[in-house]
Amino acid sequence: MSDSIRYAWGSSSLGNFLVAVSDQGLVAFEFGTEWEGLLDALRERLPQAVIEPDEAGLADTVAKLARLVESPEGDPGLALDPRGSGYELKVWRLLRETPMGETTSYGALAAKLGTRDARDVTKAIAANMIAILVPCHRVLKKDGSISGYRWGVRRKRALLERERRAVAQRAA
Repeated sequence: MSDSIRYAWGSSSLGNFLVAVSDQGLVAFEFGTEWEGLLDALRERLPQAVIEPDEAGLADTVAKLARLVESPEGDPGLALDPRGSGYELKVWRLLRETPMGETTSYGALAAKLGTRDARDVTKAIAANMIAILVPCHRVLKKDGSISGYRWGVRRKRALLERERRAVAQRAA
């Protein structure tokens, strides 16, 4: 039996995005400029799935995610269905435990997983298909500088700044 995935397109101040949803929840929330490239990558990562457009059915989900980009303190109340290896799922769970407005490092995540080698953590983070809700943008280099980000360093900086502002407003 094949997996059914529905998708739709959205846009935000940080660019266009793809939303993909299974019966269990959000499978992908990815930024990009090339619609076909995003869709091809989704099909490549989920080769057994039947992937079909559903703009009308996912309009509410797209709107919630567009609002999340602008106001990261809001909880869109979406179930997640991340697709990855057991190790990747562990890394992504740790990312979700990193509070909004805070950051961690690749090495710190590796240490929490019982290793000193951050290379596998870096690969797992790069495989994440769910932007913001699996907050890989909160991971910095050991020295606190911003390193790569699957959806671009400009987006990473903007997301971190939006989270810092939201935390400061909440504290005020």
